[in-house]
Amino acid sequence: MAIAEWTEKELLERRSGREAVLFYTAMCGTCKVAERMLEVVEATGVPIGIHKININYAPILRERWRVASVPCLVLLEDGEPVRMEYAMGSVDHLYRILQ
Repeated sequence: MAIAEWTEKELLERRSGREAVLFYTAMCGTCKVAERMLEVVEATGVPIGIHKININYAPILRERWRVASVPCLVLLEDGEPVRMEYAMGSVDHLYRILQ
């Protein structure tokens, strides 16, 4: 199952619940690996929505949240970042932080 793509506008309007957002770029090989790992995690039925956004189309969020590089997995609570992961590690690691 593919991870749903969000626009910057959708993310800026999001204000409730827990979500995870993967910042990526189209030509980033490591980002593709991270996305595949998150697809595996999502298939396990974790209790958090997982989405992605191309950092090149999210200049406001990139600056506001100080996203330094890609891939970057941002965990949100009520629309605010509470954790940022740059090293995806393993599927097991991602599964544990998304619980």
